[in-house]
Amino acid sequence: MSEKTLTKADIVDLIYEKKGQKRNEVKKLVESLLRLSKQAIKKDHFLLVSGLGKFEAYDKKARKGRNPQTDATITLPPRKVVVFRLSRKLRAELNKE
Repeated sequence: MSEKTLTKADIVDLIYEKKGQKRNEVKKLVESLLRLSKQAIKKDHFLLVSGLGKFEAYDKKARKGRNPQTDATITLPPRKVVVFRLSRKLRAELNKE
């Protein structure tokens, strides 16, 4: 199994090789898609990509924590987190392998 991480540059290169469009145009297209995705998560708190899964943002409440260096108790502030949930179809495909 390959341990290589697929980067934005890799995605641009793969699309460029398959479609033969100008690399700069492909890069702008990929960046536009990512910008729209981020905006959807910020505005609507979720992004659904059929066949892939759902990105969902939610608020975490403030909670108590511990500084591991000093062992002091601290209060961690409230924050937003994003989780990704696989689609059933992709989960089934992954588990067949």
